[in-house]
Amino acid sequence: MTENADLANVPEATSVPKKRTRVPVVWIIPIVAALVGVGIVVQQYLSEGPTIRLSFRAAEGIEPGKTFIKYKDVEIGKVTAVALSEDFSKIVVTAKMAKHAEGLLVEDTRFWIVKPRATLSGVSGLGTLLSGNYIGIEPGKSRRKQHNFVGLEVPPPATIGLPGREFVLQADTLGSMVIGSPVYYRRLNAGQVIGYEMAADRKSVDIRIFIDAPYDNYVTSNTRFWESSGIRASVGANGLDVQTESVLAVLIGGISFETPPAEEPAAPAAANRIFRLHANRAAALAPPLAESETYVFYFSESVRGLPVGAPVTFLGMPIGEVTEVGIEFDPATQIVRTRVQAATFFYRLAAAMEKSSAARAKAMDRQARAAFIDRMVAEKGLRAQLRSGSIIGGQMYIAIEFFPDAPTAKLDRTKAPPRFPVVPGEMAELESKLKNIVEKLDKVPVEEIGNDLKKAIGTLDRTLARVEGETLPETKKTLEDLRRAIVAAERAVSNTDNTLLGPDAPAQQELRDALKEIARAARGIGVLADYLERNPETIIRGKNKENP
Repeated sequence: MTENADLANVPEATSVPKKRTRVPVVWIIPIVAALVGVGIVVQQYLSEGPTIRLSFRAAEGIEPGKTFIKYKDVEIGKVTAVALSEDFSKIVVTAKMAKHAEGLLVEDTRFWIVKPRATLSGVSGLGTLLSGNYIGIEPGKSRRKQHNFVGLEVPPPATIGLPGREFVLQADTLGSMVIGSPVYYRRLNAGQVIGYEMAADRKSVDIRIFIDAPYDNYVTSNTRFWESSGIRASVGANGLDVQTESVLAVLIGGISFETPPAEEPAAPAAANRIFRLHANRAAALAPPLAESETYVFYFSESVRGLPVGAPVTFLGMPIGEVTEVGIEFDPATQIVRTRVQAATFFYRLAAAMEKSSAARAKAMDRQARAAFIDRMVAEKGLRAQLRSGSIIGGQMYIAIEFFPDAPTAKLDRTKAPPRFPVVPGEMAELESKLKNIVEKLDKVPVEEIGNDLKKAIGTLDRTLARVEGETLPETKKTLEDLRRAIVAAERAVSNTDNTLLGPDAPAQQELRDALKEIARAARGIGVLADYLERNPETIIRGKNKENP
């Protein structure tokens, strides 16, 4: 009972409805205004693009709130702040980008300050003289987003969107190349240099070039590139060589490319392919050393004037080049001799002999080609000779030609590289002849000849003295007598002409009378002969008396 009474005394809980609080009407308007403001802020926040930071070496003409970031002359951002970096070495530019330009902000996107520039390759940015400097942008191709960038000091070449391909050239040095240097194909402007940087190996320079279409199709796997800048003049074994390019290439450098005519056609090279940049056209078009055949030449004369790179010719045509020049000790003969090593391209010779293409000649079995060269050496007298290529400079080169009268020799292939037989050079032969002449002159008894000559001169002096003292007076007298005799003869001839040959000379008159008498006598004899012919008996009986 007690428990029931306690439960009866427990107060019963009742549900009391919550008292509603009503917002006064006067607060509705501010709340709505606040909600609208928040919405505008949210919408503005959502419509704004990202904020980026650009670092430049100098921010010339960049002002917060005034300088824009433009892509294809469209404003896609605005500079909001310009400040120094923490180490005071650079300028950090903060810019607010448009929402629609967010996709341009990737890892390899490049920024630069557009301002008036005048370089040897052209003038740009003249429009900023009125509008002020702005920041240019070149979108990248990466997919990784980035908001911090290092600005370029010079604008990149305008190659975005242009048809063509990029390639990389490796060179020992940058030379005179600058961004914008032209690239030529058969002296036509086919592209330009768009960048350069130190190679990964730190031993060469990678030069990026852009080849415009359709010239990029002429870049194949066997295309060669070379520097075509400046004026090159050299005096070598081939004489004076002067090479010039266009004025623009002379001023700012240039690159040319070409595919060797002897090479087989190949497919266009892929973009970003790496090529070697050679120093000049001759070096670029030279056959690769991998295709060469190396020989060693031991010359007996001095090799002064024979540098590395000197040509090796066959009948005047280049067929290789010298790769090493040095001396070598020969244990067999215990002498020190000159050793010259050269890379040759005898497949060219084989191509000419076989009237085949260079490609077929290169594909020709090396053993068969070696046998061909051996036969030429053993049977035709193919020899190497050291010759002078320039009298002024004294440059030498190696000439491989036929010497049928040369002593018998063979190409020694037991050594590596093979030993090519040689003959004395022109200078050595000349020296040998001069030496022989000098030796013969040494054998001439000059002293005895001098004594005899001295005696002969003494005798001649005495003879001349006697002639002058004795013979000459007599001769003079004889000449005077002769002169008088000639005068007398001339006078006699003149008299004879007057007495005998003149028109009124007495002898002439007497002669004419005599001739007349002779003529009359001849006529009488003729009459007598006619009478005797008619009357031959008168010779016996005498002339008959004529009837009265």
